[in-house]
Order: sequence, then C-alpha cells, then structure tokens
Amino acid sequence: MSDLEDRFRSDIRDHRRRARILALQALFQIDVGGQSTQDALQDVLSQGEESGVRNFVEDLVTGVREELPDLDRRIQQTARNWSLERMARVDRNILRMGAYELLRMSRVPAAVVLNEAVELAKEYGDEGSGSFVNGVLDALRAAEVKSE
Repeated sequence: MSDLEDRFRSDIRDHRRRARILALQALFQIDVGGQSTQDALQDVLSQGEESGVRNFVEDLVTGVREELPDLDRRIQQTARNWSLERMARVDRNILRMGAYELLRMSRVPAAVVLNEAVELAKEYGDEGSGSFVNGVLDALRAAEVKSE
C-alpha cells in the first residue's frame, strides 16, 4: 500500500471519527435537552464541517431518530437487566448510534462500528462505559448474525 493510500484511509477514518463525535453531541442534545433533530444538527454543524463529515453526521442522526423505537427495543432486549432509563445518557446514545450503524449501514464493517463505539464510550462515558457498550453491541451483532 502506498503512502497516498495510507493517508487517504487515515483521512476517511478521521472524518468518520469527527462525524461520530458530532452525531453523539446532537443525539445527546436531543435526548437531554429535547431539541428537535434539525436544531441539534444545526448546532453541531454550525462550524462549517466538510461535506463528507456533514453528510455522515446527518445520516447517523436522522437515521437514529427515524429508527429510534426499533433501535431502543433491540438494545433493551440485548442489555439484560438494564432499562434504557437506567443507562447513562452518553452510553444510551452511543448504543443507539452503534446499533443503527450495525443494523442499517451495512457498508460499515461490524468490527469498525464496535471499535468506534467503544472508543467514544471510553472518551465520553464513565469508567465502565467502554466494556458496557462493547458487550451490548457485540451481543446485538451476534443476535443479528444468528437471525440472518
């Protein structure tokens, strides 16, 4: 692989990471502050993000919001002994975003989704968030593979 290909892949990863962080911020604003999807997107994208970042943020946030009842149901079924209300708000929204990517965005490999969700949980959640998010999303992934 050439240096150019390495840099290209790195740029894509960086853009996706930035987009996931912004999407998490928007989903958190919606969940905690009751903002509309459009207002939350406008807030997090107000710094003039590149079109690739902007598009991925919009896809994630609108997709999660449109699929919320199904995502929450699946997360609830998978996270045994944890109600959505008991989950930390950051963890809950990372799980929603990760579940959406796993279930609806087949172009993103499952290993990447899990890794990115765990990294977000470690960075923005509490001490046990990374393990919790990993366990729930991995169980959701396994259940999805089994049902196919």
